[in-house]
Amino acid sequence: MADSTTSYHRISTLDGLRSLSPVVIFLLLYLVLSIIIGDFYKVPIAVALALACIWGIATFTGRSLTERIEIFSRSAGHSDILYMIWIFVLAGAFASLAKEIGAVDATVGLTLKFFPADYIVPGLFMAACFISLSIGTSVGTVVALSPLAAELANASGGNVAYVVAAVLGGAFFGDNLSFISDTTIAATRTQGCKAGDKFRANLWLAVPAAVATLLAYLFIPSGVSEITVPEVTQPWMVAPYLLIIILAICGINVTIVLTAGIAVTIILGIMTGNSIIDMLGFMGSGIDSMGSLIIITLLAAGMLGVVKATGGISFLLDSLTRHATGKRGAQVCIALLTSAVNICTANNTVAIITVGSISRGIAKRFSLDPRKTASLLDTCSCITQCLIPYGAQTLLATSLAGISPAAPWQYLIYPWALALSVMLSIIFQYPRSYSGR
Repeated sequence: MADSTTSYHRISTLDGLRSLSPVVIFLLLYLVLSIIIGDFYKVPIAVALALACIWGIATFTGRSLTERIEIFSRSAGHSDILYMIWIFVLAGAFASLAKEIGAVDATVGLTLKFFPADYIVPGLFMAACFISLSIGTSVGTVVALSPLAAELANASGGNVAYVVAAVLGGAFFGDNLSFISDTTIAATRTQGCKAGDKFRANLWLAVPAAVATLLAYLFIPSGVSEITVPEVTQPWMVAPYLLIIILAICGINVTIVLTAGIAVTIILGIMTGNSIIDMLGFMGSGIDSMGSLIIITLLAAGMLGVVKATGGISFLLDSLTRHATGKRGAQVCIALLTSAVNICTANNTVAIITVGSISRGIAKRFSLDPRKTASLLDTCSCITQCLIPYGAQTLLATSLAGISPAAPWQYLIYPWALALSVMLSIIFQYPRSYSGR
Protein backbone atom coordinates (compact mmCIF):
# COMPACT_ATOMS: atom_id res chain seq x y z
CA MET A 1 0.00 0.00 0.00
CA ALA A 2 1.38 3.36 -0.91
CA ASP A 3 2.36 5.66 1.90
CA SER A 4 2.55 9.33 1.26
CA THR A 5 4.60 9.92 4.39
CA THR A 6 7.75 8.32 3.00
CA SER A 7 8.77 11.55 1.28
CA TYR A 8 8.47 13.91 4.24
CA HIS A 9 11.27 16.37 4.95
CA ARG A 10 12.85 16.86 8.34
CA ILE A 11 11.67 19.96 10.19
CA SER A 12 13.18 21.68 13.21
CA THR A 13 12.15 20.81 16.74
CA LEU A 14 10.64 24.26 17.25
CA ASP A 15 8.58 24.03 14.05
CA GLY A 16 7.54 20.48 14.90
CA LEU A 17 6.35 21.42 18.36
CA ARG A 18 4.50 24.41 16.94
CA SER A 19 2.80 22.12 14.42
CA LEU A 20 1.64 19.79 17.20
CA SER A 21 0.62 22.63 19.51
CA PRO A 22 -3.10 22.62 18.51
CA VAL A 23 -3.41 19.04 19.79
CA VAL A 24 -1.56 20.01 22.99
CA ILE A 25 -3.78 23.07 23.45
CA PHE A 26 -6.90 20.95 23.03
CA LEU A 27 -5.73 18.28 25.50
CA LEU A 28 -4.76 20.93 28.05
CA LEU A 29 -8.05 22.79 27.73
CA TYR A 30 -10.26 19.72 27.79
CA LEU A 31 -8.62 16.80 29.56
CA VAL A 32 -6.18 18.49 31.93
CA LEU A 33 -8.48 21.36 32.89
CA SER A 34 -11.41 18.97 33.39
CA ILE A 35 -9.27 16.75 35.62
CA ILE A 36 -8.16 19.76 37.67
CA ILE A 37 -11.76 20.96 38.03
CA GLY A 38 -12.95 17.42 38.68
CA ASP A 39 -15.87 17.70 36.27
CA PHE A 40 -15.77 16.76 32.57
CA TYR A 41 -19.04 18.60 31.92
CA LYS A 42 -17.66 22.04 32.84
CA VAL A 43 -15.44 22.42 29.76
CA PRO A 44 -17.39 21.69 26.55
CA ILE A 45 -15.30 19.65 24.14
CA ALA A 46 -16.53 21.78 21.21
CA VAL A 47 -15.21 24.96 22.86
CA ALA A 48 -11.82 23.35 23.56
CA LEU A 49 -11.60 22.19 19.95
CA ALA A 50 -12.68 25.57 18.57
CA LEU A 51 -9.97 27.37 20.55
CA ALA A 52 -7.37 24.80 19.45
CA CYS A 53 -8.48 25.29 15.81
CA ILE A 54 -8.13 29.06 16.10
CA TRP A 55 -4.66 28.59 17.57
CA GLY A 56 -3.67 26.16 14.82
CA ILE A 57 -4.78 28.48 12.01
CA ALA A 58 -3.20 31.52 13.69
CA THR A 59 0.20 29.79 14.09
CA PHE A 60 0.14 28.28 10.57
CA THR A 61 2.90 30.27 8.86
CA GLY A 62 3.84 30.59 5.20
CA ARG A 63 0.28 30.67 3.85
CA SER A 64 -2.34 33.38 3.54
CA LEU A 65 -5.30 33.31 5.91
CA THR A 66 -7.56 32.24 3.05
CA GLU A 67 -5.28 29.30 2.20
CA ARG A 68 -5.09 28.23 5.85
CA ILE A 69 -8.86 28.25 6.18
CA GLU A 70 -9.17 26.30 2.92
CA ILE A 71 -6.81 23.60 4.25
CA PHE A 72 -8.86 23.41 7.44
CA SER A 73 -12.12 23.23 5.47
CA ARG A 74 -10.90 20.54 3.05
CA SER A 75 -9.88 18.34 5.98
CA ALA A 76 -13.18 18.90 7.77
CA GLY A 77 -15.11 18.17 4.56
CA HIS A 78 -13.22 15.01 3.64
CA SER A 79 -15.44 12.23 2.27
CA ASP A 80 -14.65 9.97 5.26
CA ILE A 81 -15.81 12.68 7.66
CA LEU A 82 -19.01 13.32 5.73
CA TYR A 83 -19.70 9.58 5.64
CA MET A 84 -19.34 9.50 9.42
CA ILE A 85 -21.77 12.41 9.72
CA TRP A 86 -24.31 10.45 7.67
CA ILE A 87 -24.01 7.67 10.24
CA PHE A 88 -24.53 10.16 13.07
CA VAL A 89 -27.67 11.55 11.40
CA LEU A 90 -29.20 8.12 10.81
CA ALA A 91 -28.22 6.88 14.29
CA GLY A 92 -29.82 9.90 15.93
CA ALA A 93 -33.04 9.51 13.93
CA PHE A 94 -33.28 5.79 14.72
CA ALA A 95 -32.48 6.13 18.44
CA SER A 96 -35.09 8.85 19.00
CA LEU A 97 -37.77 7.12 16.91
CA ALA A 98 -37.23 3.76 18.63
CA LYS A 99 -37.42 5.37 22.05
CA GLU A 100 -40.58 7.35 21.38
CA ILE A 101 -42.65 4.48 19.95
CA GLY A 102 -41.74 2.16 22.83
CA ALA A 103 -39.18 -0.12 21.15
CA VAL A 104 -36.50 0.76 23.69
CA ASP A 105 -38.74 0.07 26.70
CA ALA A 106 -39.78 -3.30 25.27
CA THR A 107 -36.18 -4.30 24.53
CA VAL A 108 -34.95 -3.24 27.96
CA GLY A 109 -37.83 -5.00 29.69
CA LEU A 110 -37.24 -8.29 27.89
CA THR A 111 -33.48 -8.11 28.46
CA LEU A 112 -33.89 -7.50 32.20
CA LYS A 113 -36.48 -10.28 32.40
CA PHE A 114 -34.21 -12.97 30.98
CA PHE A 115 -30.76 -11.60 31.92
CA PRO A 116 -29.69 -11.24 35.60
CA ALA A 117 -28.92 -7.63 36.47
CA ASP A 118 -25.52 -8.56 37.95
CA TYR A 119 -24.38 -9.87 34.57
CA ILE A 120 -25.60 -7.06 32.32
CA VAL A 121 -22.19 -5.37 32.03
CA PRO A 122 -20.13 -8.53 31.29
CA GLY A 123 -22.93 -9.67 28.99
CA LEU A 124 -22.78 -6.42 27.00
CA PHE A 125 -18.99 -6.66 26.82
CA MET A 126 -19.20 -10.20 25.41
CA ALA A 127 -21.95 -9.17 22.98
CA ALA A 128 -19.83 -6.26 21.75
CA CYS A 129 -16.82 -8.58 21.33
CA PHE A 130 -18.88 -11.03 19.27
CA ILE A 131 -20.60 -8.45 17.09
CA SER A 132 -17.43 -6.46 16.36
CA LEU A 133 -15.49 -9.65 15.58
CA SER A 134 -18.26 -10.66 13.18
CA ILE A 135 -18.69 -7.35 11.37
CA GLY A 136 -15.15 -5.96 11.64
CA THR A 137 -16.16 -2.45 12.65
CA SER A 138 -16.25 -0.77 16.03
CA VAL A 139 -18.57 1.97 14.72
CA GLY A 140 -21.23 -0.55 13.67
CA THR A 141 -21.01 -2.26 17.06
CA VAL A 142 -21.38 1.05 18.89
CA VAL A 143 -24.42 1.92 16.79
CA ALA A 144 -26.02 -1.46 17.52
CA LEU A 145 -25.42 -1.61 21.28
CA SER A 146 -24.85 1.85 22.80
CA PRO A 147 -28.50 3.03 22.95
CA LEU A 148 -29.60 -0.30 24.41
CA ALA A 149 -26.71 -0.30 26.91
CA ALA A 150 -27.58 3.20 28.12
CA GLU A 151 -31.26 2.35 28.55
CA LEU A 152 -30.41 -0.86 30.42
CA ALA A 153 -28.19 1.10 32.79
CA ASN A 154 -30.87 3.74 33.36
CA ALA A 155 -33.58 1.13 33.92
CA SER A 156 -31.51 -0.86 36.41
CA GLY A 157 -30.00 2.08 38.28
CA GLY A 158 -26.51 1.43 36.92
CA ASN A 159 -23.66 3.72 35.92
CA VAL A 160 -24.26 4.67 32.28
CA ALA A 161 -20.61 5.59 31.65
CA TYR A 162 -19.47 2.23 33.05
CA VAL A 163 -21.82 0.31 30.78
CA VAL A 164 -20.89 2.36 27.71
CA ALA A 165 -17.20 1.73 28.48
CA ALA A 166 -17.88 -2.02 28.37
CA VAL A 167 -19.45 -1.66 24.90
CA LEU A 168 -16.52 0.45 23.66
CA GLY A 169 -13.97 -2.07 24.93
CA GLY A 170 -15.76 -4.98 23.29
CA ALA A 171 -16.16 -3.01 20.06
CA PHE A 172 -12.40 -2.54 19.76
CA PHE A 173 -11.72 -6.19 20.60
CA GLY A 174 -13.32 -7.20 17.32
CA ASP A 175 -12.00 -4.19 15.41
CA ASN A 176 -8.51 -5.41 16.31
CA LEU A 177 -9.03 -9.10 15.54
CA SER A 178 -11.58 -9.32 12.73
CA PHE A 179 -10.37 -10.52 9.33
CA ILE A 180 -12.58 -7.96 7.57
CA SER A 181 -11.68 -4.96 9.72
CA ASP A 182 -10.16 -2.04 7.79
CA THR A 183 -7.39 -1.88 10.41
CA THR A 184 -6.51 -5.52 9.75
CA ILE A 185 -6.43 -4.90 6.02
CA ALA A 186 -4.25 -1.81 6.41
CA ALA A 187 -1.85 -3.46 8.86
CA THR A 188 -1.34 -6.65 6.85
CA ARG A 189 -0.96 -4.89 3.51
CA THR A 190 1.58 -2.38 4.80
CA GLN A 191 3.63 -5.13 6.48
CA GLY A 192 3.30 -7.73 3.73
CA CYS A 193 1.75 -10.61 5.68
CA LYS A 194 -1.47 -12.61 5.63
CA ALA A 195 -4.51 -11.70 7.72
CA GLY A 196 -4.60 -15.18 9.23
CA ASP A 197 -1.01 -14.89 10.44
CA LYS A 198 -1.67 -11.47 11.96
CA PHE A 199 -4.81 -12.87 13.60
CA ARG A 200 -2.83 -15.65 15.32
CA ALA A 201 -0.26 -13.14 16.55
CA ASN A 202 -3.04 -10.87 17.80
CA LEU A 203 -4.68 -13.66 19.77
CA TRP A 204 -1.73 -13.65 22.18
CA LEU A 205 -2.43 -10.01 22.94
CA ALA A 206 -6.20 -9.59 22.73
CA VAL A 207 -7.52 -12.79 24.34
CA PRO A 208 -5.69 -12.44 27.69
CA ALA A 209 -6.77 -8.78 27.83
CA ALA A 210 -10.39 -9.70 27.06
CA VAL A 211 -10.43 -12.47 29.70
CA ALA A 212 -8.97 -10.10 32.31
CA THR A 213 -11.56 -7.45 31.37
CA LEU A 214 -14.43 -9.92 31.59
CA LEU A 215 -13.31 -11.02 35.07
CA ALA A 216 -13.05 -7.39 36.11
CA TYR A 217 -16.60 -6.67 34.95
CA LEU A 218 -17.81 -9.75 36.84
CA PHE A 219 -16.33 -8.64 40.15
CA ILE A 220 -16.20 -4.80 40.04
CA PRO A 221 -19.53 -3.29 41.19
CA SER A 222 -21.32 -1.49 38.37
CA GLY A 223 -24.14 0.03 40.39
CA VAL A 224 -26.66 -2.16 38.56
CA SER A 225 -29.26 -3.42 41.01
CA GLU A 226 -32.16 -5.82 40.92
CA ILE A 227 -35.35 -4.03 39.95
CA THR A 228 -38.96 -4.89 39.39
CA VAL A 229 -39.29 -5.46 35.67
CA PRO A 230 -42.50 -4.09 34.18
CA GLU A 231 -44.65 -6.39 32.10
CA VAL A 232 -43.79 -6.24 28.40
CA THR A 233 -47.10 -6.15 26.51
CA GLN A 234 -45.63 -5.70 23.02
CA PRO A 235 -42.61 -8.02 22.74
CA TRP A 236 -42.55 -7.60 18.94
CA MET A 237 -41.27 -4.06 19.48
CA VAL A 238 -37.76 -5.49 19.90
CA ALA A 239 -37.72 -6.19 16.14
CA PRO A 240 -35.79 -3.00 15.15
CA TYR A 241 -32.91 -3.81 17.50
CA LEU A 242 -32.83 -7.46 16.51
CA LEU A 243 -32.80 -6.44 12.84
CA ILE A 244 -29.91 -4.02 13.37
CA ILE A 245 -27.82 -6.59 15.23
CA ILE A 246 -28.53 -9.35 12.68
CA LEU A 247 -27.77 -7.12 9.68
CA ALA A 248 -24.62 -5.84 11.39
CA ILE A 249 -23.41 -9.39 12.02
CA CYS A 250 -24.05 -10.16 8.34
CA GLY A 251 -21.62 -7.37 7.44
CA ILE A 252 -24.14 -5.05 5.81
CA ASN A 253 -23.04 -1.42 5.42
CA VAL A 254 -23.91 0.49 8.58
CA THR A 255 -25.89 3.18 6.71
CA ILE A 256 -28.09 0.46 5.15
CA VAL A 257 -28.45 -1.20 8.56
CA LEU A 258 -29.67 2.02 10.16
CA THR A 259 -31.98 2.86 7.25
CA ALA A 260 -33.55 -0.61 7.50
CA GLY A 261 -33.94 -0.15 11.25
CA ILE A 262 -35.71 3.19 10.72
CA ALA A 263 -38.05 1.67 8.13
CA VAL A 264 -39.05 -1.23 10.40
CA THR A 265 -39.51 1.14 13.34
CA ILE A 266 -41.81 3.37 11.28
CA ILE A 267 -43.90 0.34 10.28
CA LEU A 268 -44.21 -0.73 13.94
CA GLY A 269 -45.06 2.83 14.88
CA ILE A 270 -47.94 2.93 12.38
CA MET A 271 -49.18 -0.46 13.65
CA THR A 272 -49.26 0.87 17.22
CA GLY A 273 -51.18 4.03 16.36
CA ASN A 274 -48.42 6.62 15.89
CA SER A 275 -48.97 9.13 13.12
CA ILE A 276 -46.44 9.69 10.35
CA ILE A 277 -46.18 13.38 11.28
CA ASP A 278 -45.38 12.52 14.90
CA MET A 279 -42.73 10.02 13.87
CA LEU A 280 -41.11 12.51 11.52
CA GLY A 281 -40.95 14.85 14.49
CA PHE A 282 -39.30 12.15 16.61
CA MET A 283 -36.70 11.59 13.89
CA GLY A 284 -36.08 15.33 13.59
CA SER A 285 -35.46 15.60 17.32
CA GLY A 286 -32.97 12.74 17.12
CA ILE A 287 -31.11 14.38 14.25
CA ASP A 288 -31.05 17.68 16.13
CA SER A 289 -29.51 15.89 19.13
CA MET A 290 -26.54 14.96 16.92
CA GLY A 291 -25.74 18.62 16.17
CA SER A 292 -23.06 18.98 18.84
CA LEU A 293 -21.46 15.68 17.81
CA ILE A 294 -21.32 16.76 14.16
CA ILE A 295 -19.71 20.09 15.09
CA ILE A 296 -17.11 18.31 17.23
CA THR A 297 -16.31 15.92 14.39
CA LEU A 298 -15.85 18.74 11.86
CA LEU A 299 -13.67 20.79 14.22
CA ALA A 300 -11.48 17.80 15.13
CA ALA A 301 -11.00 16.81 11.48
CA GLY A 302 -10.11 20.37 10.48
CA MET A 303 -7.67 20.80 13.37
CA LEU A 304 -5.90 17.52 12.63
CA GLY A 305 -5.71 18.47 8.93
CA VAL A 306 -3.87 21.65 9.90
CA VAL A 307 -1.49 19.64 12.11
CA LYS A 308 -0.66 17.37 9.18
CA ALA A 309 -0.28 20.25 6.71
CA THR A 310 2.16 22.10 8.98
CA GLY A 311 4.39 19.05 9.34
CA GLY A 312 3.29 17.77 12.75
CA ILE A 313 2.93 14.17 11.58
CA SER A 314 6.30 14.25 9.79
CA PHE A 315 7.93 15.61 12.94
CA LEU A 316 6.48 12.75 15.00
CA LEU A 317 7.66 10.13 12.53
CA ASP A 318 11.17 11.55 12.46
CA SER A 319 11.45 12.03 16.23
CA LEU A 320 10.25 8.57 17.20
CA THR A 321 12.21 6.60 14.59
CA ARG A 322 15.53 8.38 15.16
CA HIS A 323 16.45 6.56 18.38
CA ALA A 324 15.23 2.99 17.75
CA THR A 325 17.78 0.39 18.96
CA GLY A 326 17.49 -3.39 19.31
CA LYS A 327 14.44 -5.61 18.77
CA ARG A 328 12.62 -4.44 21.88
CA GLY A 329 13.42 -0.79 21.19
CA ALA A 330 12.23 -1.17 17.61
CA GLN A 331 8.91 -2.65 18.74
CA VAL A 332 8.47 0.10 21.34
CA CYS A 333 9.17 2.63 18.59
CA ILE A 334 6.49 1.14 16.33
CA ALA A 335 4.00 1.07 19.21
CA LEU A 336 4.67 4.69 20.22
CA LEU A 337 4.73 5.87 16.62
CA THR A 338 1.33 4.36 15.89
CA SER A 339 -0.18 5.69 19.10
CA ALA A 340 1.21 9.21 18.65
CA VAL A 341 -0.03 9.50 15.06
CA ASN A 342 -3.41 8.11 16.11
CA ILE A 343 -3.70 10.85 18.74
CA CYS A 344 -3.03 13.40 15.99
CA THR A 345 -5.41 11.90 13.43
CA ALA A 346 -8.18 10.42 15.64
CA ASN A 347 -8.47 7.59 13.10
CA ASN A 348 -6.84 4.21 13.70
CA THR A 349 -6.86 3.14 10.06
CA VAL A 350 -5.29 6.39 8.90
CA ALA A 351 -2.65 6.06 11.63
CA ILE A 352 -1.70 2.58 10.39
CA ILE A 353 -1.48 3.71 6.78
CA THR A 354 0.57 6.77 7.79
CA VAL A 355 3.24 4.85 9.70
CA GLY A 356 2.97 1.56 7.79
CA SER A 357 5.92 1.84 5.42
CA ILE A 358 8.19 3.35 8.09
CA SER A 359 7.29 0.50 10.45
CA ARG A 360 8.08 -1.98 7.72
CA GLY A 361 11.48 -0.34 7.27
CA ILE A 362 12.12 -0.60 11.01
CA ALA A 363 11.08 -4.26 10.93
CA LYS A 364 13.54 -5.05 8.13
CA ARG A 365 16.36 -3.14 9.84
CA PHE A 366 15.96 -5.03 13.13
CA SER A 367 14.77 -8.38 11.66
CA LEU A 368 11.31 -8.20 13.17
CA ASP A 369 8.63 -10.62 12.00
CA PRO A 370 6.09 -8.74 9.83
CA ARG A 371 3.28 -10.67 11.52
CA LYS A 372 4.30 -9.18 14.87
CA THR A 373 4.68 -5.65 13.49
CA ALA A 374 1.26 -5.89 11.81
CA SER A 375 -0.18 -7.02 15.14
CA LEU A 376 1.49 -4.12 16.96
CA LEU A 377 0.21 -1.59 14.42
CA ASP A 378 -3.36 -2.81 14.65
CA THR A 379 -3.40 -3.33 18.41
CA CYS A 380 -1.77 -0.03 19.40
CA SER A 381 -3.99 1.97 17.05
CA CYS A 382 -7.10 0.35 18.57
CA ILE A 383 -5.85 1.02 22.12
CA THR A 384 -5.32 4.70 21.39
CA GLN A 385 -8.56 5.11 19.42
CA CYS A 386 -10.52 3.62 22.31
CA LEU A 387 -8.89 5.93 24.87
CA ILE A 388 -9.09 9.32 23.13
CA PRO A 389 -12.38 11.11 23.96
CA TYR A 390 -12.53 12.74 20.51
CA GLY A 391 -12.47 9.50 18.52
CA ALA A 392 -15.54 8.83 16.37
CA GLN A 393 -16.52 5.70 18.29
CA THR A 394 -16.45 7.38 21.71
CA LEU A 395 -18.21 10.50 20.43
CA LEU A 396 -20.97 8.40 18.86
CA ALA A 397 -21.40 6.09 21.87
CA THR A 398 -21.54 8.91 24.41
CA SER A 399 -23.82 11.02 22.25
CA LEU A 400 -26.30 8.15 21.92
CA ALA A 401 -26.06 7.58 25.68
CA GLY A 402 -26.36 11.28 26.54
CA ILE A 403 -23.11 11.53 28.56
CA SER A 404 -19.83 13.45 28.29
CA PRO A 405 -17.26 12.06 25.80
CA ALA A 406 -14.78 11.78 28.69
CA ALA A 407 -17.20 10.05 31.09
CA PRO A 408 -16.38 6.43 30.09
CA TRP A 409 -12.60 7.03 30.23
CA GLN A 410 -12.07 5.95 33.84
CA TYR A 411 -14.01 2.74 33.22
CA LEU A 412 -12.19 1.65 30.04
CA ILE A 413 -10.64 -1.53 31.37
CA TYR A 414 -10.04 -3.37 28.09
CA PRO A 415 -7.67 -0.90 26.33
CA TRP A 416 -5.48 -0.65 29.45
CA ALA A 417 -5.42 -4.44 29.79
CA LEU A 418 -4.51 -4.66 26.09
CA ALA A 419 -1.75 -2.06 26.55
CA LEU A 420 -0.31 -4.15 29.40
CA SER A 421 -0.49 -7.22 27.18
CA VAL A 422 1.43 -5.40 24.43
CA MET A 423 4.07 -4.22 26.90
CA LEU A 424 4.60 -7.72 28.29
CA SER A 425 4.82 -9.20 24.79
CA ILE A 426 7.62 -6.76 23.94
CA ILE A 427 9.52 -7.29 27.20
CA PHE A 428 9.33 -11.10 27.14
CA GLN A 429 9.30 -11.38 23.32
CA TYR A 430 6.25 -13.59 22.95
CA PRO A 431 4.92 -15.35 21.02
CA ARG A 432 8.42 -16.66 20.33
CA SER A 433 7.57 -17.81 16.80
CA TYR A 434 6.56 -14.21 15.90
CA SER A 435 9.39 -12.34 17.64
CA GLY A 436 12.06 -12.51 14.96
CA ARG A 437 13.01 -14.02 11.66
